[in-house]
Amino acid sequence: MSKPRTRMANRNLIGQLAIAAALAVGGCGPSKPPDAYERGRLIYMTKCIICHNADPAVPGTQGPAIAGSSRALVEARVLHLAYPPGYQPKRRTHAMRAFPDITPAQIGDLTAFLAGRRKPGG
Repeated sequence: MSKPRTRMANRNLIGQLAIAAALAVGGCGPSKPPDAYERGRLIYMTKCIICHNADPAVPGTQGPAIAGSSRALVEARVLHLAYPPGYQPKRRTHAMRAFPDITPAQIGDLTAFLAGRRKPGG
């Protein structure tokens, strides 16, 4: 027969179970809202990835690398299929379509994501 548990052993077990429960529940609590970078990443992954690479610092199947693109460029291309004054396009194709459903705030989020995805040293 095994020895009966002592009070100290029971307290340790209860304490360990309480810590495990707190860690489990703590991980399920409310999370902080996504920041501009994360919101921009979600937009990129749902709207841009079909032509651009999953890594915007790398050219895609149809679209060029766009990491670090300015807000003016992103807004002109995404909303109007245009280029800012003086900008030289990376490609001569006209495959991109406009996304008029993207809001100005979302343009800022997308720009924040692209700014955070620059090539090292670029």
